[in-house]
Amino acid sequence: MPPRPRFDRRAPERELPNINDRISYPKLRVVDADGSQLGVIPREQALEIAQERELDLVLVSEKADPPVCRIMNYGKFKFEQEKKAKEAKKKSHQTEVKEVKMRYKIDKHDYDVRIGHAIRFLKAGDKVKCTVIFRGREIQHTALAETLLRRMANDLEEQAEVQQSPKREGRNMIMFLTPRKTPLVKKEKEEATPARTVRKIS
Repeated sequence: MPPRPRFDRRAPERELPNINDRISYPKLRVVDADGSQLGVIPREQALEIAQERELDLVLVSEKADPPVCRIMNYGKFKFEQEKKAKEAKKKSHQTEVKEVKMRYKIDKHDYDVRIGHAIRFLKAGDKVKCTVIFRGREIQHTALAETLLRRMANDLEEQAEVQQSPKREGRNMIMFLTPRKTPLVKKEKEEATPARTVRKIS
């Protein structure tokens, strides 16, 4: 097909499916709607069979010799294919990096809010960039910022794994968390019960 002129405002031509009268091959190997083989038959006969069943004759393999066609409800087939494509698109999630910012002097309420945001991001399958911002002389307290980030990693250990430990970058300290792939197994501490000595009274 020749290229369209540069200023051609017409809509692009749609590639039409090879069904019914658009199939031009004289001989076809035809598969019935129930999957049974009808053999190699003339095109006109295949069209008649499809019309009798109130279905469509659809070309499924043009490169075969002879080409293979199937009798089916093309409208229903197309709808199911589009539905499957939409479902596959919904399931495919592109991982993004979401950021949670805070100061090392953050209060408990704001900290809990940041934890809630991080949990939501992780459950959605995204990575979380935890950032502690330093202002002015706060840069002297990098140890406190690192403690805060390690506390956050510990509070989120059921949902996340540490991809990058706390690291200073410019006037920030950052840590990367990624959604946990394997469930966390916590070791329960067994409390030792002291043995009771029973005295026999004679």
